[in-house]
Amino acid sequence: MSNFIKGDAVILWIWDTSGTPAYKPTACLTSTSLSQTRNIIESQTKCAPGLVEKDAGSLNNEISLEGQYIDTTSTPTAGDDTKMSHDALFELMNAGTPIDWRMSTGLTDTAYYYGTESILSSLELSADAGDSVATFSGTLSVSGAIVTTDPHV
Repeated sequence: MSNFIKGDAVILWIWDTSGTPAYKPTACLTSTSLSQTRNIIESQTKCAPGLVEKDAGSLNNEISLEGQYIDTTSTPTAGDDTKMSHDALFELMNAGTPIDWRMSTGLTDTAYYYGTESILSSLELSADAGDSVATFSGTLSVSGAIVTTDPHV
């Protein structure tokens, strides 16, 4: 029988160089997804009329994230100051700072996926009126390969 992996086991961590360098979990995520797209190179030749030959092209990786916007400055909940919330991501976005990251997989034989030099390509803060919790979402455009070995070890 297969062992299911619960979605809450998969967490996105961002490498933080302010203070003591370490991975910090992205605060209060409600969803995270890793998307991989392979470009296809198509060609036709007179050697094989009517057939389209396909080869693997470049690989594009993106991470989408959504979470609750929390206050990490006044630390309303113990430990929130050790998380990367919207405000920290906002600073990285505005500076254009490349981001190193890791994503837990929930698997015992492959603990994490790692990426370096990724760019936060979108960041949105949503704050509806009423009793709704403010949320944020973003996209991390992954540069280079995704590996299973920590580049910071």
